[in-house]
Amino acid sequence: MMLKSASECMLVCRVLISQRLDGMAEYGCQSIRGAAHASTRNAYAGSRSAVRAHGLTQRTLGSVRSLSGSSSQRQHVCQSKCRLQRKLIKKQVAAALASHQDVPTSTSNGSGGGKPRVMVIGGDGYCGWATALHLSARGYPVCIVDNLVRRQYDLQLGLDTLTPIASAHHRVKAWGEISGNHIDLQIGDVCDWEFLEDVVTGFKPDAVVHFGEQRSAPYSMIDRARAVYTQHNNVIGTINVMFAIKELAPECHLVKLGTMGEYGTPNIDIEEGFITINHKGRTDTLPFPKQASSFYHLSKVHDSHNIHFATKTWKLAATDLNQGIVYGVKTEETDADRKLVNRFDYDGVFGTALNRFVVQAAVGHPLTVYGKGGQTRGFLDIRDTVRCIQLAVDNPADRGEMRVFNQFTEQFSVNDIASIVKKAGSKVGLDVQVQSVPNPRVEAEEHYYNAQHTKLVGLGLEPHLLGDNIIDSLLNFAIEYKDRIDKNLIKPAVNFRETGSRSATMKAAVSS
Repeated sequence: MMLKSASECMLVCRVLISQRLDGMAEYGCQSIRGAAHASTRNAYAGSRSAVRAHGLTQRTLGSVRSLSGSSSQRQHVCQSKCRLQRKLIKKQVAAALASHQDVPTSTSNGSGGGKPRVMVIGGDGYCGWATALHLSARGYPVCIVDNLVRRQYDLQLGLDTLTPIASAHHRVKAWGEISGNHIDLQIGDVCDWEFLEDVVTGFKPDAVVHFGEQRSAPYSMIDRARAVYTQHNNVIGTINVMFAIKELAPECHLVKLGTMGEYGTPNIDIEEGFITINHKGRTDTLPFPKQASSFYHLSKVHDSHNIHFATKTWKLAATDLNQGIVYGVKTEETDADRKLVNRFDYDGVFGTALNRFVVQAAVGHPLTVYGKGGQTRGFLDIRDTVRCIQLAVDNPADRGEMRVFNQFTEQFSVNDIASIVKKAGSKVGLDVQVQSVPNPRVEAEEHYYNAQHTKLVGLGLEPHLLGDNIIDSLLNFAIEYKDRIDKNLIKPAVNFRETGSRSATMKAAVSS
C-alpha cells in the first residue's frame, strides 16, 4: 500500500493505536516506507505521543516504534495472532482511507474509544461465543456471562460437539493472548438475581446481548421436567435481565435473541414483528400472531410479550431479533486459532438441519429428511449472525421502543437443503443419499412461507449467501473431524407426540 500524505500515514498509525495491536510491525513498516513525504515521519512521531497519551503499554509502544523498519519483535509474535490482526488491520485501514476520517482510539481503561460496553449472556454457546469474539476484535469492551449449562446438556444425553472446544476459561484466555483484547468472564446463572445484580453493577453495560436460553425445541420436549426447565430458565432469566436493566442500568439497550419459530407457518406473509390490521372499520398495528410449535418456542413467545410490556411500562430500549436457522462454524475470529474453535452440533437434539446434513454426508449416512421435507424456514450464516448483533448494538432502539428484526438472509425447504448438500457432496466424490424418515415433530410439512427481512439489510447487513463455497467448506470441515463423529447421534431423538411426565433422559440419550 502506498500512502500519499502525512494525514493518511497518521490514519494508519491511529488504526494501530485504536486496536492496541502488537505484532503488526510488518504491515505498519510497509505503510511507513510507502509514504512519499518526510512529513510522514512527523506523523509517526506524533503517533508515538498519542500512544503515550492513550496509556498504552511499553510493549505496544515498542511495536509501533518497529514501524521504522525493525523486524526482530514480530519474529516472537505467534502466527495466529499475526494472521488475525493482519486481517483486521487491513480492513480498518482500507475503510479509514476510503472515508479519510479519523479512527477512534482506545482510552486508557480500554473502553474502546467510546464503543458500547457489551454484556453477552450465553457467551460460551454457539452464537454467543462467535459474537463475543467478533465484538471484542472490533474494540468493544465485552463481558461474557454464562453458567456453562450448555456443556451439561451434552453430559446428560451423551452428546458431543464435533469440534474439540476448550473450556470457557481456557478459550477466553487464549483469545486474550492471540488478539491482545481482554474479555471479562463471569460464571453464573441469570436466574440467580444476586449474581446478576453483581455482574451488571460491576460491568456497567451499555448493551446486553441475551443468548442465555435453552435453545432446542427437541430438548424442551423430552419430558415434563425439561419442558418446565426450559420455560423457567428462559422466561425467568429474561425477566431478571429486564429488572436488572430497569434498576441498575436504565440507559442500557437489550438485544434479545428470539426465533422465527415464534411465528409458525401462517398462510400469509410474515412481517417483522408487527402487522397493521383493518378490522370492522378500525385500524391498528399489533404484534404479529404467534404459533409456537414446542415448549421452547413458547418460551420465546413469552419473552417477546414480556419485553414488549417492559418497553411500554418502564421505557426500556429493546431489540428482539427473530433469528432463523444458523449454519456454519467459522468466523474470522474463531478461525484464527484452534483454541478458539466454535462448537458444531450435529445430533438430533441440538443440531440444525444444514449442519446435520453435512456431517451425515461426510460419513456416508443418508441425509435424514423429516417427513415430506417441504418445511420451509429462514437460514443465515454464523458470520451474518455476529454482524447482525453488531448492527443492533450500534443502532440501538429508543427508550420505550421494542423493535423486531427478522434475522435471516435466505429461505429454503428441508428438501432444498438436502439437494444442495447432495450436489456439493458429489463434487468431492461423496455418494450422498437422501432418506425420508417419520417426522418426530408436529408441524406442517408442506406450506406457504414468505417472511420479510429488510430491516437489518437497511442497517447495512451484507449477507453471506449459501453457495457452493460455503457448502464445500462445511463438508471439508466435517471430513477433517470425521473421526469424532458418532453415528448414533444422528437419529431423531425426541418424538413430540410422546412427551410425558416421566423422565425420558435415557430415551433421548445416545445410548438408547
